[in-house]
Amino acid sequence: MVESQSEAVVIGAGLGGLAAAMRLGAKGYRVTVLDRLDSAGGRGSAVHKNGFRFDLGPTIVTVPQLFRELWATCGRDFDADVDLRALDPFYEIRWPDGSSFTARQDTDAMRAEVERLSPKDLRGYEKFLKDSEARYSFGFEDLGRRSMHKFADLVKVLPTFVKLRADRSVAAHAKKRFKDPRLQMAFSFHPLFIGGDPFNVTSMYILVSHLEKEFGVHYAMGGVAAIADAMVKVIRSQGGAVRFGAEVDEIRIAEGRAEGVTLVNGERLDAGLVVSNADAGHTYQRLLPGQKRWTEEKVNSRRWSMGLYVWYFGTKGTRDMWSDVGHHTILNGPRYQGLVHDIFLKGQLSDDMSLYIHRPTVTDPSAAPEGDDCFYALSPVPHLGHRDMVDWQAEEPKYRELVAAQLETVIPGFRERIAAEHVMTPNDFRDRYLSPYGSGFSIEPRILQSAWFRPHNVSEEAEGVYLVGAGTHPGAGLPGVISSAEVLGKLVPDAPAGGTERLAAE
Repeated sequence: MVESQSEAVVIGAGLGGLAAAMRLGAKGYRVTVLDRLDSAGGRGSAVHKNGFRFDLGPTIVTVPQLFRELWATCGRDFDADVDLRALDPFYEIRWPDGSSFTARQDTDAMRAEVERLSPKDLRGYEKFLKDSEARYSFGFEDLGRRSMHKFADLVKVLPTFVKLRADRSVAAHAKKRFKDPRLQMAFSFHPLFIGGDPFNVTSMYILVSHLEKEFGVHYAMGGVAAIADAMVKVIRSQGGAVRFGAEVDEIRIAEGRAEGVTLVNGERLDAGLVVSNADAGHTYQRLLPGQKRWTEEKVNSRRWSMGLYVWYFGTKGTRDMWSDVGHHTILNGPRYQGLVHDIFLKGQLSDDMSLYIHRPTVTDPSAAPEGDDCFYALSPVPHLGHRDMVDWQAEEPKYRELVAAQLETVIPGFRERIAAEHVMTPNDFRDRYLSPYGSGFSIEPRILQSAWFRPHNVSEEAEGVYLVGAGTHPGAGLPGVISSAEVLGKLVPDAPAGGTERLAAE
């Protein structure tokens, strides 16, 4: 009994699952991480084609101290394992009228950018910074780093939610502080990075502006997959195991508590503690079937984040071309609010679009052969749960042509130089990551789907079952999923003494 209670299984080798395994290992558990893919990282994994590395998911690291604290908990030095580079500028935003905004960490440089576009908005920018800092202190350092699974916890913070106008959307708050529509967009689009509609997501998420200003925006050399690989090494150094090509079919429950998992091939692993880094929807619909609280009806009634269309491509001999295109570029279409409403509310695939262009070779030449370039162009699109679901098999070639036309305005002639490419649609997010409706970021972070209203890190379904990752508290994005593992570490007791002694002996 003691031996099984010191065994832990983590389902999914995404960043949240790997961080959870590291924290459990530090607590003395014998951890086995299981993932159905062939490499670590989940949405942050990579594929390689013709010498090009395509980083499939997140491209930036904010709040790097979360990783440093995680490594320190395990007695390791993050900076010795991962080469993190600060980016300057962070990104450039471009509009159809030819104007642009360059985001940097330096506050004076940001003031100059605001003043260049709209001098009358400088005072509003100063207020916005103070607003952002206040929400960071409460929303990130307080709520985001502790469990919110008790209703009493929600009741205690309601006055602060009211004081900070959490009922107001990010876009509405930006509109209150800025008169220029371009600046309204530049300081409200960030929820899209975690799957949220800026016109409906709570204004608590303006805290991202403070994160960027205070801690910078960074890139991990080798991509986020390099962080995942470094995490695997830590887990194995703790005596844990990480297995790929291993898909979990069910979390086994006996007399109201976890007793292990069963794989799709019939293999059974016994464990007194099971952590799911699978999407919360998949966990409750597929891995914990027939439970009472998170029923299939309840899961289906959630609002899910948008889908993503991502075109990855490598170009030959272009390293010295397109010198005005940096590491990150946001290319706006003619509409902002209308396009967002098409994606989130109407479920409509539009002919116009906004693109997020990632060019990692500006910082990391290892992503492509010498002299070559690596890109991805990401377009937010409807998820697969809308009434008129997009038939991506039929629409993808046509949509790629529309994306290409937009890209030609920035990197002219790129198509003639493509040497490798890879495309992901919501269908691929559904099939590769088992994400309900092919959503890019799990459950959308609206106010009634955040904190206590979000799937909790400790499951109500059975004792010994926990959840981490984008669909749980505190939410999506690298800081969110790493923090979900920190919350887990505060909920789970140290391993029974027998297990700790056995690991030490081995």
